[in-house]
Amino acid sequence: MIDIRLANQRGRGQFSWLSSKHSFSFADYHDTERMVFSSLRVINDDTVAAAAGFDTHGHRDMEIISYVTMGEMAHKDSKGNIQALPAGEFQLMSAGRGIYHSEFNVSQDSPLQFLQIWIEPNELGGEASYQQKSFTQTGPITAIVTPSGEAGTLKVKQDAYLYRLSLAAQQQVSYDIKPLRKVYIHLIQGQLTIGGAKLTAGDGAAITHLSQLELQAQGDKEAIGLLFDLA
Repeated sequence: MIDIRLANQRGRGQFSWLSSKHSFSFADYHDTERMVFSSLRVINDDTVAAAAGFDTHGHRDMEIISYVTMGEMAHKDSKGNIQALPAGEFQLMSAGRGIYHSEFNVSQDSPLQFLQIWIEPNELGGEASYQQKSFTQTGPITAIVTPSGEAGTLKVKQDAYLYRLSLAAQQQVSYDIKPLRKVYIHLIQGQLTIGGAKLTAGDGAAITHLSQLELQAQGDKEAIGLLFDLA
């Protein structure tokens, strides 16, 4: 089954410095049918105004992934990590028993756009940790996050895999799904068909009870997105 969540159906958070679109229930947005998908708890599509950002705040027992799609983010946390996260790089912060951090838009005149993703861990507590990396796209489907950190990927505390999709115009690729696993796709750019279902930028697709996906970029532009393979 393929359950499409259109971009304009997402929840909204609107402030003077932040515009946020929520694929799952978050903050003041509550939808009992969109609480979590397997261990995937949050996909927030955030646009942060110039020279603004999230003041220091805390997390615990959550795997938090950030992916900047435009601009550059300044990150600082209570473990002593002070990093710049430019567009195209991935950050994974394992909150463990607790961590405090802040995130700001480096630019004084342009907005920052990034995806904030939360995955519920399969083990609680432990030391917080920080990972960050830029990945070269090695094909239409490139591994970014894995449970083991294999082949230089970021290591997550969950039986979850994150891949970056990059399909040239009209390119088609198959993705095999192992028994009992679920897949979630979030499209960032372009147009993509999954079987007979069509996604445009900002749309999501929750996929269950299938063994294979046929993905194809539509139109004359590259299709870019994220694919989550979940237990």
